[in-house]
Amino acid sequence: MSVTKSINYWKSCFEKSRLKPEVTQEYLSYINPILKNNVPIIFDFNHLCLLLGRNQAYLASVINSNISHYREFEIPKRSGGKRTISAPYPALLECQSWIYENILTKIKIHSAAHGFTFKKSIITNSKVHAGRNHFLKIDLKDFFSSITINQVITIFKSLGYTHKVSFYLASICCYGEVLPQGAPTSPMLSNIVALSLDNRLMNYSKKFNLKYTRYADDLAFSGDSIPVKHIDYLTKIIYDCGFIVNEKKTILQQEKHKRIVTGISIAEDVIKLPREYKRKLKLEIHCIRKHGLFGHMRKHKIKNPDYLLSIIGKIHFWLSVEPDNTYARKALIDLTKKDED
Repeated sequence: MSVTKSINYWKSCFEKSRLKPEVTQEYLSYINPILKNNVPIIFDFNHLCLLLGRNQAYLASVINSNISHYREFEIPKRSGGKRTISAPYPALLECQSWIYENILTKIKIHSAAHGFTFKKSIITNSKVHAGRNHFLKIDLKDFFSSITINQVITIFKSLGYTHKVSFYLASICCYGEVLPQGAPTSPMLSNIVALSLDNRLMNYSKKFNLKYTRYADDLAFSGDSIPVKHIDYLTKIIYDCGFIVNEKKTILQQEKHKRIVTGISIAEDVIKLPREYKRKLKLEIHCIRKHGLFGHMRKHKIKNPDYLLSIIGKIHFWLSVEPDNTYARKALIDLTKKDED
């Protein structure tokens, strides 16, 4: 339905409800920008409860004390240490999923963002930088938790929602006063908040003939030449936009040796999986062929019932990066037959 038709529909509804003309006009002025942004109209707290399918007492508890609606646990980081995950309980998860599907997916993000967005991935992210002469990688520290509830409120207000409705939506999406790592809304909200950061970094990159991409908290730059002084300028832009650089993870590579971005090798003109990843996977495939699946699992005390599926998944990932790799294609055929057996 077009915006004009929607406006006329709502006008008819208001007139049937016998609202005063000035009240009708006030409502129409409110819903007009919301309709133009192609997001659901939300008038107030009660209306939001109806849209989310939750009673008022429950939603009030989420908005006033959302910490009690999460469970926390830790998972190991690849680089060592542990990462805290704040996962919403099912009822809140459904509310956040509604906001993600009906509101957040309608908001445009920067083309440099390759994480948590449609038709982009770690593969599209790495292809931008493949074979470039110099490469710079910058990591953002505490990416989600550095984004505050006030920034999230601003996002919803920009769509046309009132401050109160924006506060309700932001409270549903936040854990305490920041974005939680574990909510389905956090990745897209982080991309939206990072729009100004992406704009400034892209403009800077174009000025010096560099390529720029961002995958969540991983910033990547590549080009014919990246002098060390660029790091200071880029760091200042990042801090000005409200984010923090994890200086220990800043890497500038001015020679073409081992280069990995979001888990993919970009040292050559064509992206590939890192050698170590392929070496380990080839070893497992070899052992399965030599000893049989169950023999290999017994020998190495592998108790994972989905072990074969995990290996097949890794081969699919290999082929998504290197679609013409004959070894991976043959291995996929062999192991798929074992799975069917």
